[in-house]
Amino acid sequence: MDYKESFLRYLQSGKHYSPNTVLSYGNDIDKFSCFLISAGHSGNLADVTSHDIRAWMVNMMENGYSPVSVHRKISSLRGLYRFLLRNGVIERNPLEKVILPKRRKRLPVFVNEEPLNRLLDDYDFGSGFKGIMNRTIIEMLYSTGMRRAELTGLRCGDIDFYNKTVKVTGKRNKQRIIPLVAAFIPRLREYMDLRREKFGDEDGWLFLTDSGKKIYDRYVYNTVRSYLSLVTTIEKKSPHVLRHTFATHMLNRGADLNSIKEFLGHANLSATQVYTHNTFEKLKEVYKRAHPRA
Repeated sequence: MDYKESFLRYLQSGKHYSPNTVLSYGNDIDKFSCFLISAGHSGNLADVTSHDIRAWMVNMMENGYSPVSVHRKISSLRGLYRFLLRNGVIERNPLEKVILPKRRKRLPVFVNEEPLNRLLDDYDFGSGFKGIMNRTIIEMLYSTGMRRAELTGLRCGDIDFYNKTVKVTGKRNKQRIIPLVAAFIPRLREYMDLRREKFGDEDGWLFLTDSGKKIYDRYVYNTVRSYLSLVTTIEKKSPHVLRHTFATHMLNRGADLNSIKEFLGHANLSATQVYTHNTFEKLKEVYKRAHPRA
């Protein structure tokens, strides 16, 4: 029996994971299987012991994998072996007594307000369809905190100008409603008008390539990276950085953590609490500058 394929089908149809997430799980399991075979193991995933998993962890660390990467790959195995245990394929989870390496908590990378305002208020994106779409993409990501996959999955019907909201379909097909910033609405209308003129319809995917096809992930990544490079020197300039930026700026300006959790579509509050560290660092800087004895 192909345990990996059964597990991946379960993730896709039962858990409604995104194709990218399912692909990542599959890649992690494949790498583990390759390691098992190279170590003289049969490669049967149902015959794995905790010793085999510890050996793989040691091998990854010796080959330069960071603790964060090791955690992610072991997380894929945890999902697999929970699935096998639940379906009676194995009697005991080999990960029960596996202790993972400690990982240093990294603060989310974000862009400060001033350079981002400079990009959106002062930079000339051009008056053509592509320039206006690029600006709309960046402002949509920053205004809502949505993920890249959620942005590429937007349809025209998800925009509600009357209520000034956008409907976002997130992980596991969960939908949430996010308010649209008032200043962004005229620019969004301008883009949608140009889109209708260029492609002759008011339905379908919101963001389209020049050939009228649904926009792809790499385009969004390259667009964000290119424009952020104009105003910031931070090393990471991905769409996810704009998501971090949205959350950090909201928190810095007084939004409560539960509201930010709902905007971001997090399943639990612990995923959102990481942004409080950025806010605390900012408070420490203010304290050092302002207190006479600091």
